[in-house]
Amino acid sequence: MSLLDVRDLKKTYTTRFGANQVQALKEVSFSVEPGEFIAIMGESGSGKTTLLNALAALDKPSDGKIYLEGQDLSGIKDKDLSKFRRNNLGFVFQDFNLLDTFSIEDNILLPLVLSGMDYVPMRQRLLPVAEKLGITDILKKYPYEVSGGQKQRAAVARALITGPKLILADEPTGALDSKSSDELLSLFEAINASGQTILMVTHSAKAASKASRVLFIKDGKIYHQIYRGGDSSAAFYKKISDTLILLGTQEHEV
Repeated sequence: MSLLDVRDLKKTYTTRFGANQVQALKEVSFSVEPGEFIAIMGESGSGKTTLLNALAALDKPSDGKIYLEGQDLSGIKDKDLSKFRRNNLGFVFQDFNLLDTFSIEDNILLPLVLSGMDYVPMRQRLLPVAEKLGITDILKKYPYEVSGGQKQRAAVARALITGPKLILADEPTGALDSKSSDELLSLFEAINASGQTILMVTHSAKAASKASRVLFIKDGKIYHQIYRGGDSSAAFYKKISDTLILLGTQEHEV
């Protein structure tokens, strides 16, 4: 069974006073297998963020279904959605979403605190994750005291600490310099190699080249996909870049 199954997803927004309707998603269908690392690429306004919000149960689709391990997300009551996200999903955002009044440690532990876990088992989870991400030396510091790369590592640790079925990453390298981006992408590769399923929205062909599959979204539809297979990151990067050029050329020819 697929970990994530998206079937004929549609999202229509009605403009103010109902004058116009905008179709942000149009019959989007795809599945994600356990352990996959999938990148979603598309221009601004293509529907990437709308799709990610629907997968995160932050926005309800107008039609279609999303199943996570067979559970229909539309069947979850509003009062249970926060608990569902904490128990099943990890989030990594472009702007980190760390609380400046909390230490790095407290930011990472926040999902477990909200779930009511006792302190001792929280610490038992924290230390291996922090060590894996190389941030044990900054746990007592505050977000404003560390670099962007360290903030994003902390955000990744917060996403991993609950043992999520799926990590959703929204432009995770967007606010990082090239060195920090490379380090983060290497971490994502290692995390995925350990069995963690990741779905990442990105504008970056370099970031997408670390994935095992790339879905291209345009005008609210998944219109192409390519697989990494046995390619190196460099070879897959070229394939992604060539695909973007080809698709752009086809668009201009229409």
